[in-house]
Amino acid sequence: MPSPKIVILGTGGTIAGQADASTQGVGYRAGQITVEGLIGAVPDLPQIAAGRTGAVLQAQQLAQIDSKDMDWSVWRSLLQAVSEGLADASVQALLITHGTDTLEETAWLLHAVLQPHKPVVLTCAMRPATSLQADGPQNLRDAVAVAAAGRAGVWVVAAGEVHAASEVLKVHPYRLNALRSYEGGPCACVEEGLVRWLVSEPVMQQAWTPEQLQALLARHDLPWVEVLQSGALQGRRAVHALLAAGVQGLVIEATGNATVHLDLQRALNAARSQGVKVWRSTRCLEGRPVGQGVVAENADDAIAARLAVAVDAQELDCVLLPPSKARVAMMLELARNS
Repeated sequence: MPSPKIVILGTGGTIAGQADASTQGVGYRAGQITVEGLIGAVPDLPQIAAGRTGAVLQAQQLAQIDSKDMDWSVWRSLLQAVSEGLADASVQALLITHGTDTLEETAWLLHAVLQPHKPVVLTCAMRPATSLQADGPQNLRDAVAVAAAGRAGVWVVAAGEVHAASEVLKVHPYRLNALRSYEGGPCACVEEGLVRWLVSEPVMQQAWTPEQLQALLARHDLPWVEVLQSGALQGRRAVHALLAAGVQGLVIEATGNATVHLDLQRALNAARSQGVKVWRSTRCLEGRPVGQGVVAENADDAIAARLAVAVDAQELDCVLLPPSKARVAMMLELARNS
């Protein structure tokens, strides 16, 4: 019987970045080092992976990009590779090296579509591999420890903390601890290669069916969804321009308790009457909108479970996700229903 495997999928990012000098923490080139090179920089990584089950590491390079440039072709390859790994009995866990800029969106995509019954762990870095402060090797070591620990779900590991895909956000452009989960905080800490869980096992929703997943992977692109912010002096011109251009969905980064400027709301109601899907979120970093309707019960997927239904016909549905993830959630919902 073959040994169990932890598959590491490389996509590039700062963790694989190189700069001209070791003192250079910005202005580097992301995605320069292969995933095999990242593994080779952590001497005891095979021993961490082996853990209690004797798992071996297997590397696969999917892309070498800066994650700000993430596109559907990379996402599609990632969904395909993770799906195949989840179906392979010899794969114990999957680990993805990724840039921090769009990590929260990729994590949400994998969580919403796959609802994995194995660990799927994303890790990253805020300094390039050539930096005196390089954080990638330790983050990768911690991520392998989380993968070997065996808890199912999509996890993000950085700066000694483990975050749930549904909660994690990038909140700082430079600090090493740039990722945070508001309200509940991290789900676990990694200390000297040992994972200390702070929360109970998550409740898993139903994953997309194999047929739905294959239809998604067959798409050339996802439906067009844009994010608009509501604020002072907000008008309707942006909505009109996007409608004229053929936008299929709009996520509104609303003020406070997911409130929307009156003039913008009128334009959004008109857009909704023309068949454009419109959701509200909030631009507040902490908490979720309150009193915006009842969260769907017995939901069959992670997207519906986050959607509060509008009480008044003139109100816009309020999704209980930050705008970056709400946009991905809407693209997925439109894709599944088209």
